[in-house]
Amino acid sequence: MSAIRRPNVKMLAAVIGGSAVVAMGALTMAITQEQTTPATITGSGMTVGATSTQETAPTAPETTRAEPVVKATPFGGAGS
Repeated sequence: MSAIRRPNVKMLAAVIGGSAVVAMGALTMAITQEQTTPATITGSGMTVGATSTQETAPTAPETTRAEPVVKATPFGGAGS
C-alpha cells in the first residue's frame, strides 16, 4: 500500500515547491514595481545656518581623578 501513496507525496511536494517559486516571483515583481516610481523633488529654499563653533581645547583636563560617588560593598564581603 505504501507504493501507491509515494507518487502522491512526490506530486504534493512538487506542487508545493512550484507554488513557492511562483509566489517568490510575484513578490519580486511587486517589490521591483514599487521601487521604479520616480522620486519627486521639490525645492524648499534651503537655508544654511551656523552648525558648529570652533573653540580652543582646554589646557588641563576638567577632572583630575574620576571616582564613583557611591561605592558598593563587594559580593560576599571579600576584599573589604
